[in-house]
Amino acid sequence: MVVGFLCSTNLGAAQEFPSRPIKLVVPVAAGGAPDVVTRLISDKLTTSLKQPVVVENRPGAGTQLAASAAAKSPPDGYTLLLAPITTMAIGPSVFKSLPYDTQKDFAPVGLVGSAQFALVANPSLGAQTLPELIAVIKTRSGQMSYATSGASTPHHLFMEMFLKMIGATAQHVPYRGSAPALTDVIAGQVPMMVVDLAVALPQIRAGKVKAYGVTTATRVKAAPEIPTIAEAGLPGYAANGWFSVVVRAGTPAPIVDRLNAVLMAYLKRDDVRDKLDAHAIEPLTSTPAEMEKFLAAEIVKWAKVVRDAGIEPQ
Repeated sequence: MVVGFLCSTNLGAAQEFPSRPIKLVVPVAAGGAPDVVTRLISDKLTTSLKQPVVVENRPGAGTQLAASAAAKSPPDGYTLLLAPITTMAIGPSVFKSLPYDTQKDFAPVGLVGSAQFALVANPSLGAQTLPELIAVIKTRSGQMSYATSGASTPHHLFMEMFLKMIGATAQHVPYRGSAPALTDVIAGQVPMMVVDLAVALPQIRAGKVKAYGVTTATRVKAAPEIPTIAEAGLPGYAANGWFSVVVRAGTPAPIVDRLNAVLMAYLKRDDVRDKLDAHAIEPLTSTPAEMEKFLAAEIVKWAKVVRDAGIEPQ
């Protein structure tokens, strides 16, 4: 009898959902690949669910500020979190303690995209090829610095993987987002970084920064002229990031399923995939169950990367 009551309550909540505006919390500053994904998702949800979707950028603390807010929200589907690999898979290994458990405190809605990254540097370094850049870094090992969009982000981990593979070190300079970090690389305040192509492509093509390779195993549709880092001179290097949408654990399954159905149908459209490809973002789709399994494997994978890179938990 109790089970029947709970099921009917959840079904009723799903049928009424949404009856007021929805909040989409984004754990990074405006700008970059998250912005592209956020705009598409929020616009589609607003149209399909007939309620405004209010985007709230809450950068800081390695995405912990936004994730903490989402983890403390009511389990009713009215607070969504655009959750990147940083929040869901890297954070548990990089931080000694988190104010939430990424597997227990969130319910997956689905994977939505995979951002593409590139290693770039200020042209004043004078390195024309990746082997030349590697030589400069090794010669000045420990003396150079690199920018990131924040601690424990893909920008941070991907660069540490690169440095580990070439046998060098560099000083980490975290920013509150990719755009301000890249601005300082262009200005010469920091010499290099791994950056999402959604932010860097215009600057690369304008010659304001030099791209040495994309981090992915294959070339990127949006910039086929840029080789992979492995092709350019560091065989075996490959790294990629991803975005997902999650809600607070305990959100009724019918609400989660409705959100998933709207987003996945949208992301499978050719015109949407073309928009994402143009911004160096590979569209991804999944069911909530598929994402849950994927996340468990990613947490194990990135824990090993963190250990191998010698990154001490903060």
